[in-house]
Amino acid sequence: MRISDTRKALLHAASVMLLLVTIVQAAPAADVPVKSINETPAQYQARIQWWRDARFGLFMHWGPVSLMGTEIGWSRGGERRGLGSTGTQIPVDVYDNLYKKFNPVKFNADEWVAIAKAAGMKYMILTSRHHDGFSMFDTKASDYKITSPESPFRRDIVKELADACHRAGFKFGVYYSQPDWHNADAYTDRHAKYQQYLKQQVRELLTNYGVIDVLWYDGLMGTAEDYDSLALNKMARELQPNILINNRNRLPEDFDTPEQTIGVFQNQRPWESCMTICNQWAWNPHDTMKSLEQCLQTLIRCAGGDGNLLFNVGPMPTGEIEPRQVERLKQMGDWLAVNGKTIYGTRGGPYKPGTWGASTYQGSNVYLHVFKWQDGSINLPAISRKIRSARLLNGGKVRVRQASKGVSVWVEPADHDAIDTVVVLKLDGNAASIIPVGLPSGIKATASNVYSNQEDYQAEKAFDGSSGSRWATDAGVKHAWIERQFYKPVTINGVSIGEAIDRIEPFLIQVQVNGKWVTVYRGGTVGPSFSASFPAVQTNRARMVIMNATDGPTIYEINYQLAQ
Repeated sequence: MRISDTRKALLHAASVMLLLVTIVQAAPAADVPVKSINETPAQYQARIQWWRDARFGLFMHWGPVSLMGTEIGWSRGGERRGLGSTGTQIPVDVYDNLYKKFNPVKFNADEWVAIAKAAGMKYMILTSRHHDGFSMFDTKASDYKITSPESPFRRDIVKELADACHRAGFKFGVYYSQPDWHNADAYTDRHAKYQQYLKQQVRELLTNYGVIDVLWYDGLMGTAEDYDSLALNKMARELQPNILINNRNRLPEDFDTPEQTIGVFQNQRPWESCMTICNQWAWNPHDTMKSLEQCLQTLIRCAGGDGNLLFNVGPMPTGEIEPRQVERLKQMGDWLAVNGKTIYGTRGGPYKPGTWGASTYQGSNVYLHVFKWQDGSINLPAISRKIRSARLLNGGKVRVRQASKGVSVWVEPADHDAIDTVVVLKLDGNAASIIPVGLPSGIKATASNVYSNQEDYQAEKAFDGSSGSRWATDAGVKHAWIERQFYKPVTINGVSIGEAIDRIEPFLIQVQVNGKWVTVYRGGTVGPSFSASFPAVQTNRARMVIMNATDGPTIYEINYQLAQ
C-alpha cells in the first residue's frame, strides 16, 4: 500500500529526530549501556568482547530490487528521501511484484562466507527484511517472502547463510527493519496487530536459525512505543541470551550505529559505522566503488576511534557478489593478513584519529597508522607513558623523540607506505592508562555564516571526519556557502554529504579552476546520506553553495571523493 502524505510526514519527522539522537547522543558515564536485561559490567564485557575484538564485519543489503539496480526500500514509489542521484523511483505495484522474477540461482552461502573470511572480516549481517517488507526467510507472518509459491527461487536465504556461517565457525547476525511499508496494519487502528507481526518475525528469526549473534534493527522512524521495543528486545534476549542488539529501535541497548560516516572517537560506549563499498546499499551495476586506500583508511579510522566497521556490499540478482567488489575485499584481507594485529583485539588511542592518521593499542604496544607526513615526520601531543622503543611494523628506518611538549616521529621517506605506514611504539606500561589526546584538525575551511559565531559550529566541523560535530548557520538563513581549501591541488570526482536536519533544496558543488568558480554538480535535496559523482576535475578549493533552505542549514560532514 502507499503511505498517506500525513503518515509519511510523521514518519519522516520521527526519522530525522531519531537520526539526530543516534548520531550525536553522548556516551554514558559507564561502559555498560541501558539494556532490556540486567547484567553486571563483567557479564556485559564477556558478551560483547568477541565483537569488539573483531573490528570488521560484512553487511549485505539484498533483495528483488537488485533486478532494477536501484536502492533497496527507498526506491519504492513515494518513499524516496535524500537519495540524490541514486533515487530512481519504481512504482509500488512494480516494486512489490519484483520477487516473482527474482531467481538468484547462483547464490552460494558457503561462497559468501569464504569471501568474508578472505576479506579478514569476523562476522556478517544480512538484511532479513528491509523497509520494503519483503522477507528473505520463510516467515509465517506474511506471504510476501522469498519462499512464497509465487517466487521462482523458493529457498530460505537466511537459513542457508546461517547454516554456512555455523559450519565455518563464523559469527552471523540479522538486520531487521521495524518499519514495513508493505504492511497495511502499521500506523492504523490495527497497529497492535502490526506489533504482533514484528514480534512473530523476530521470534522466527531467533528460533529457527540456530545461534544468532547480532540483531541489527533499523528503525529510524517511529518511537520505542510504536514497536513495543522493550517487550520485543526482552523476548529476543530470552531466545538468544548472548545476542548483541544495536540502538536502532529507540533504545540504547549494546552499541551505536553511525551511518555512512566514521564515528567520533568514543571509548566508553561501543559503536559501529555502517558504510557502503560503493555509493548505494543495494547493487547498482554503474555504481562507483571506493578505492583500496579509502576502504583501508576507513577501517583504520574506525578502529582508531575505538569502533567497528560494518562494510556493505550489495549482491547481484544472480546471487553472486560483484567480482570487482570481491577483489577489493580480498585486497583488504591481504593487508589485514600482514597488519591485522594492529586492528583486531585493539582499542582506539591513545591518539585520537586526525588528518594525519589514527592509532590503536594493545597492552603496552601503540600502533601509529600514519596516512600523511610533513617532510617525513609527524608531531604528536605528549603522553604520560615513556616510549621504550620504536620500529616500523614491516621494516624500515624510524626515529622517535619524546619530550615534555610532545612526540616527534620521523620515517625515511623511502619507507613510507602509500596507504598506511605503521609505526610500533613500545611503552613502559599499559597504554590504557593514558587519557586519549588529539591534534588540531589543520583543516582550512570557511563559510558565509556560522551559528552565533560559535567555535563549536565553525566550517571546519563539516570536514573533520566526525559525526559528533557539525557546521551550523543562524536561524532564518536561506542562502549560504561552505568552502574547503586543500593544501595542494587534488583531483575530485564526487561528494558525499550528511545533513543534520533536512532543510536544503537546491544546491551546487563548485570548484575553483584558474581562479574562477566552476559548477560541477547541481543537486536538489540532501538529507542524512547523500552522495553523487561528477567528471573528475583538479582543484585546490571546493565549495557547496546552498541556493535555498527552509531554515538555517546545518551539516555533519562533507567529503570530497579523490579520484585515483
